Amino acid sequence: MTNTASWDRIASGKGSDPPIDVVRYGPDGPTEYDLRLLGNVAGKRVLDLGCGVGQAATTFAVQGATVIAVDASAGMIARARRLAEQEDVRVEWHHGDLADLAFLRAESIDLAFSAFALSEVDDLSRALRQVHRVLKNRAAFAFSYEHPIGLVVGREPPASPATPIDPVVRTSYFAEDPVTVERAGERVRLYVRTVSDVFQALTRAGFRVELIVEPRPSPEALVPRTIVWRARKEGV
Repeated sequence: MTNTASWDRIASGKGSDPPIDVVRYGPDGPTEYDLRLLGNVAGKRVLDLGCGVGQAATTFAVQGATVIAVDASAGMIARARRLAEQEDVRVEWHHGDLADLAFLRAESIDLAFSAFALSEVDDLSRALRQVHRVLKNRAAFAFSYEHPIGLVVGREPPASPATPIDPVVRTSYFAEDPVTVERAGERVRLYVRTVSDVFQALTRAGFRVELIVEPRPSPEALVPRTIVWRARKEGV
């Protein structure tokens, strides 16, 4: 089972195109203005894994980057292509598996980025090895996905500070089976991975983790919904 059919149906919907003023780390996540993880991308070769409707890829291109964007959904690629055409920028689009980057030369990418896509990849270690291969030495990989705590725990804000918090655990934080969530009315399968599992996978792939961000989506929120990582390629 994959999520491709769900994303194809979402892509065919009538949703408005996203703004391309700044790169976003997820639908409810922070922006690059908030986190400042990517730096100046002008003149750089940037890889966008799981580009979706093309928001980040198009924004990178507007900012002067040479962009290579990959997505498993042909519908999303078609919609992303239209967004780039509207902004009169060029992006190299690839329809395919996010863990298969054989079309890219080793050490040919200056920056890799992914927003809310890696949680849909079943073989994370393979994907990370591929990203490591195509990145130049010391280049960064910044990515975000649904925070595992946000996926497994549901909590409603208390009525008052004196009201006890009643946590509702929907599934185990250590679950090996994927969970199903709803996106734009469609069912999407996600893999719940502990923070330590992702950290170890990055290390084994040859990355050094520089930063982990758990932004608070709102003042009332009790659990994080997004986790953002920046790791840097080490070794050759």
